[in-house]
Amino acid sequence: MTQATYTPAEIPAILTVPQLADFLNIGRNAAYDLVNSNQIKVIRIGKNIRIPRHAVLEYLSTSAA
Repeated sequence: MTQATYTPAEIPAILTVPQLADFLNIGRNAAYDLVNSNQIKVIRIGKNIRIPRHAVLEYLSTSAA
């Protein structure tokens, strides 16, 4: 898997957990920890987890404070 680099304007509307990990430059397990601890709001569709762009931006704005 290649490292994806995004600017905030280039974040896809919906991300998967591996895409979130790439964007935040963290490991996949750390990304799942953020999701499972409700630090980032997600949409669950069955067993699938999707993260809306606004949730990522909200997390970044609150974690930077």
